[in-house]
Amino acid sequence: MRDVIITLLVFGSLPYIFKRPSIGMVMWIWISVMNPHTQGWGFAREFPFAAIIAVTTVAAMVTNAHRKYRYPLTPVTITFLAFIAYMCLTAAFAIHPDQIMPQLIKVMKIMGMTIVVMMLLRKRKHVEWLIWTVVVSIGFYGVKGGIFTLRSGGQYRVWGPIGTFIDGNNEIALALVMTIPLMLYLYTLVTHKWAKRAMLLSMLLCALASLASYSRGAAIAMVAMLTFLWLKSRNKAMLGILLVLCVPVALVFMPEQWHARIDTIDEYEQDMSAMGRINAWWMAFHLANDRPLGGGFEIYDSHVFQLYAPIPEDVHAAHSIYFQVLGEHGWGGLAIYLTLGILTWLAGSRIISRSAPFAELAWAGNLARMVQVSLLGFAVGGAFLSLTYFDVPYYLMAAMVATQLIVERERKVLVPKPLINPLAPEPDPPDEKTPEEELRHETA
Repeated sequence: MRDVIITLLVFGSLPYIFKRPSIGMVMWIWISVMNPHTQGWGFAREFPFAAIIAVTTVAAMVTNAHRKYRYPLTPVTITFLAFIAYMCLTAAFAIHPDQIMPQLIKVMKIMGMTIVVMMLLRKRKHVEWLIWTVVVSIGFYGVKGGIFTLRSGGQYRVWGPIGTFIDGNNEIALALVMTIPLMLYLYTLVTHKWAKRAMLLSMLLCALASLASYSRGAAIAMVAMLTFLWLKSRNKAMLGILLVLCVPVALVFMPEQWHARIDTIDEYEQDMSAMGRINAWWMAFHLANDRPLGGGFEIYDSHVFQLYAPIPEDVHAAHSIYFQVLGEHGWGGLAIYLTLGILTWLAGSRIISRSAPFAELAWAGNLARMVQVSLLGFAVGGAFLSLTYFDVPYYLMAAMVATQLIVERERKVLVPKPLINPLAPEPDPPDEKTPEEELRHETA
């Protein structure tokens, strides 16, 4: 039944995609992030829904050429293209050129559709469609995991959908940490009281599910995210009270084995998993020093570890977005990747400052703040996970670029809201005239 429903939804959307290619963006993000077909038990699990949507969306853009879909040229988007080109260059000089093609194709599909998404994000509603789609796609697993945690008393770990970027407990936890600030932004948009309550409940369940993943990296990312969320909040007192009330309750609710797991952060020298990650980081460091272009994709095997790892027999994945880029694409690739993140952050700061004088652009400033919080969570939690090619951060980057362009365009036609100086003296009230003076004035 699930397979049939998903198939009907995808194929039923195709005519609408031809009319409005931006709907194809929504369907692509839904399929690629949520992977709803993995929740089925039949033919839908292996059906190429993503490819069908991608082809239909691009075809719709070509047939609707009068709308002039153009790739935005900004420092962020140019750096993004440079990163794609650099990955292709390092792939040409990979250590295992006969093994990299599946991963290269997978990465290029993600990057290519990110370019398409950038071309389709033209209005505020398109940006908010993107945010809603990401929130629904990941929030579904967060709400589901939060309810599971309440029912089980936190005794079992929460896992993500099988066969996706976020199938592991660590990966789904980080995705949920990234989603909570986006939910907070949508909370400011919805007006119905029950919709607000549902969004608030979803945030709490997502936070609980992230804790129940037993992920130490996600716990660190959540602390960083909540701290920066409080700093970015316009109502620090209310948010601070909410955190003070909710965080201790959540920590007390978690069982003893959860606290024992988190406490091992201070004892990483005795943790085989942590030491394996450090071994992989040293491998990436030595490889990048030996090969300026890195090793390309698929470098995590006994052959490469024998050459570059301090403990050759301890083969691990990178478990860090930074060391993953360093090992696969060298120091040049890491420099481009970090530049991309910094420029995206600066674009958000520019949105906040440029939108501040205009009441009509308050949404843009709020969105930029929450996207920054989300990306900060990814930057911290990603230091312990191999999620360099996870598509959600790139979609948020695209949303940031589109929002900046919208703000610059709208500023040209909007009138700034008046600035009120609280120290300025109040203007004198107009002189009041007596009835006799008014009568003489009217007679004259």
